[in-house]
Amino acid sequence: MKELVKKLTEAFGPSGREEEVRKIILEELEGHVDGYREDGLGNLVVWKGSGERKVLLDAHVDEIGVVVTSVDDRGFLMVEPVGGVSAYMLLGKRLRFQNGKVGIVGLEGETTDEMRENLKNLSFDKIFVDVGANGREEAEKNFPIGTFAVYDARFEEMSGKFVSKAMDDRIGCAVVVEVFKRLKPRNVQLFGVFSSQEEIGLVGASVAAYDILPDEVIAIDVTDASDTPKGYKRHAMKLGEGPALKVKDRASISSRRILERLVEVAERNKVKYQMEVLTFGGTNALSYQKTRHGIPAATISIPTRYIHSPSEMVHPDDVEGAIELLLKYLEAS
Repeated sequence: MKELVKKLTEAFGPSGREEEVRKIILEELEGHVDGYREDGLGNLVVWKGSGERKVLLDAHVDEIGVVVTSVDDRGFLMVEPVGGVSAYMLLGKRLRFQNGKVGIVGLEGETTDEMRENLKNLSFDKIFVDVGANGREEAEKNFPIGTFAVYDARFEEMSGKFVSKAMDDRIGCAVVVEVFKRLKPRNVQLFGVFSSQEEIGLVGASVAAYDILPDEVIAIDVTDASDTPKGYKRHAMKLGEGPALKVKDRASISSRRILERLVEVAERNKVKYQMEVLTFGGTNALSYQKTRHGIPAATISIPTRYIHSPSEMVHPDDVEGAIELLLKYLEAS
């Protein structure tokens, strides 16, 4: 599991540029699926098994990032966020571009007062990316307008916890991959959708289910863990307390039927879990709920510290718990 998470999280895959991640997933699933296809939006759809009941598991393959918008005469880059990227989180960080080259995010300011003011009211208008270029021509050759970048961060294990960029939502991808690998033949047709462009508005999932029209969907994504000093007091999710079964977030309310069945299966099989009410954000469950005549959907979340940072942290016990719960749930279908 650890090596799979490492490969997935270290891969380059901002929204709309997820090819490397899809390739890794297909390599991992070789011999474990009955078929696959890629659609026009970059969703990777895999399937396994037969039966009247169709269950779809969704995890998005994309990560947040930035894209180059302009290059100045000295070769410094201006960038725009791709997904929920904070200028504060970027400041001083290294970015990795698809060509493997890196850049450093700096702060504009000609005086101390201006720098303090810019830092106080930081925006993408007040930061730049230094790629070490000797002028516009060199920069535009290697980093033309429209070039994407992500955090330059690697996977680490810290006291048994996993830390990396892009846990959101490569950890969900790892869960779905492992379910397909471990699932024994059942009277259920299982679909896995590794969806694209979630971070910019749940784009991929909005079309993924049209051809499949499953009976139900379970999205696997991350959620805020508030078990740090002065963590957000309205959230109860913690690392190491099991996968979180989402009741609602800002975007959707989970299907009561699916949620109650997940709780029942978890308790019957003694799978540790926690309940989740998220006061912000959303998952691809919303897109499936709005597909055609409406598809019942719910979300299983992996509690995560420091979401949308280069150092997102998860507990492997929560990941294994999510896999076990989904396997037991599908066995009961």
